[in-house]
Amino acid sequence: MLTGVEFPQDLRQLSIGQLPQLCEELRSDIVNELSINPGHLASSLGVIELTVALHYVFDTPYDRVVWDVGHQAYGHKILTGRRKVFYTNRKLHGIRPFPSPLESEYDTFTCGHASNSISAALGMAVAANLHGEKRHVVAVIGDGAMSGGLAFEGLNNVSSSPNDLLIILNDNDMSIDRAVGGMEQYLLKLDTNETYNRLRFKASQWMRSHGLLSDNRRNGIIRLNNALKSALSHQQNIFEGMNIRYFGPFNGNDVKELVGILQRLKDMKGPKLLHLHTVKGKGYKPAEEHATEWHAPGKFDPETGERITTPSDGRPPKFQDVFGHTLLELAEKNERIVGVTPAMPTGCSMNIMMKAMPERTFDVGIAEGHAVTFSAGMAKDGLLPFCNIYSAFAQRAYDNIIHDAAILNLNMVLCLDRAGLVGEDGPTHHGVFDLAALRPIPNITIASPRNEHELRHLMYTAQLPDKGVFVIRYPRGCGVLTDWCCEPKELQVGKGEKLREGRDVAVLSIGPIGNNVTRAIDEIESENGKLSVAHYDMRFLKPLDEDLMKEVASAFRKVVTVEDGCRTGGLGTAVLEWFSDHNSTVAVTRLGIPDEFIEHGTVAQQQAIAGIDTESIKKAILS
Repeated sequence: MLTGVEFPQDLRQLSIGQLPQLCEELRSDIVNELSINPGHLASSLGVIELTVALHYVFDTPYDRVVWDVGHQAYGHKILTGRRKVFYTNRKLHGIRPFPSPLESEYDTFTCGHASNSISAALGMAVAANLHGEKRHVVAVIGDGAMSGGLAFEGLNNVSSSPNDLLIILNDNDMSIDRAVGGMEQYLLKLDTNETYNRLRFKASQWMRSHGLLSDNRRNGIIRLNNALKSALSHQQNIFEGMNIRYFGPFNGNDVKELVGILQRLKDMKGPKLLHLHTVKGKGYKPAEEHATEWHAPGKFDPETGERITTPSDGRPPKFQDVFGHTLLELAEKNERIVGVTPAMPTGCSMNIMMKAMPERTFDVGIAEGHAVTFSAGMAKDGLLPFCNIYSAFAQRAYDNIIHDAAILNLNMVLCLDRAGLVGEDGPTHHGVFDLAALRPIPNITIASPRNEHELRHLMYTAQLPDKGVFVIRYPRGCGVLTDWCCEPKELQVGKGEKLREGRDVAVLSIGPIGNNVTRAIDEIESENGKLSVAHYDMRFLKPLDEDLMKEVASAFRKVVTVEDGCRTGGLGTAVLEWFSDHNSTVAVTRLGIPDEFIEHGTVAQQQAIAGIDTESIKKAILS
């Protein structure tokens, strides 16, 4: 049946009775494809029925469906003209990893970071009203994303702006790791009123059909309804308290029921929230039982559920695991240390400390700004937080870093995981702006380790007294050292390291991209014995190593800078500024991420596109 559905208009030719079979075929198609070409599995499986129902009931793409985050949208992609090319998902020049209007008119907004769907969808709903268009707008948001501050800002505006927005709350008690916090507990408690909500939903339909629920009476009836419900249940529904009509919870994995509900809600006036319970990984037993591990499981055998892993013998560990083990070591010796993560304890390996010291680790949910300010509050009163946030997501906490941490010069450590180019997740997840964004802020130290030993040394240094706001950025994936477990030692803040003597050209790098520089220089010297290239690992972007810079300025007329951050505003810019301030006439070639968004692909492919792979560095040095 699925082969006959290229676009949603084909889907709408089916009978409601055929939809369960279509859902099973769609689910099977995703499992089989992702077993070979890895991606986000469990999230997409959980919303198959919802995806089919939305495209069956609404006139997409004229009607707008806004997905939050977008890692659950594989079924949506397959049903909207991309089934035959879905095998290119997340590959260079293939289907984008998350929905994007740049790829399809069915993708209504940029996805990748959580909690923006309500705000974006409300903007579309208001635009439709002002244009006089009869367009339906739906926001699909998960319970994890609902914990984000932007979601609440959107809800507040929804309650005060004239609109007919439908918000669908996909509640699976999960984000990636198990969802935490008061909102998740609140959503669970709403289950107790399911019978009431079903009766109220039917009553509202009867009232509207008999002309008793006209728009001018609606607000008064809603307020009366909310008051009665609060009295009967002894609790206030937070959504209805904001004058957003609440329906649910319903079974989000029953496609026939969903179609009926959506058809009845479709033309209802005013803002509405439909609460659905879904099972993350639905229909594939391994993913249902271990949803976190199957969020993005890599390759696997679809028949047995056995995950196919490459033997790790002899391979360096992931940077995140070195962070996790080192954090626990430091915390065992320094009782001031606490760990903070916004919903990614497994992804950043803070789960290692969380298992050993649950009372000293805090998963704050998808709330990066809060994570920083919460850490600042603890730092203000004597604790030493290690706040670990993916670099791309830390962009959401920029004001918090400045206003709540840097101004007070608080002693806290901000660890930016997934810094630099991240591979198949693409431009929404690249951590390439942190160096340039954070460099102008006073009272901040910015460092990036070249390898695992350097990461341990920097973490040890950062937890020593009076270090202020200390930023450590490191990449996704494995490092370069198998013997990573060294004795951590203090590094002098603002001091780099000369890795290689040279006479003709000096290369200044920061972070793990320096390993590409080492390979490039090795190849140059093996191929061209006449050219002598020096290599300096700056280690710190802020403060720059003044002594090292003076040495370079006096000994070289040609310098190449290399970084895995944006070329504008980062290391290369800092070096140019230093030379200018000291009246030096050194010629500088800057290598880094150009002024463009690098598409998804492997990290090696992305480095080649950005011109920071080994071959590009060789060419820059030779030229």
